[in-house]
Amino acid sequence: MLNDETMCFKIPKEENVDSKEILKKVYEALKEKGYNPINQIVGYILSGDPTYITSHNGARNLIRQIERDELLEKLVKNYINL
Repeated sequence: MLNDETMCFKIPKEENVDSKEILKKVYEALKEKGYNPINQIVGYILSGDPTYITSHNGARNLIRQIERDELLEKLVKNYINL
């Protein structure tokens, strides 16, 4: 018997990811390398291209632990104090 119902597949999110701490570490790594951290992080968020983030101190691997849409959502909520 064929089942024609659509199945949902959900990937569990990593619960231990502290976005704020990761963003701070990425910011510091970019600053240490002489980049403008704000411009680089914005470039990454808009494009999804991880090369906007330095690999110094593992920053590129750290930023990949946060979903870009979730990061953007948290930034907007923080900006408007929700």
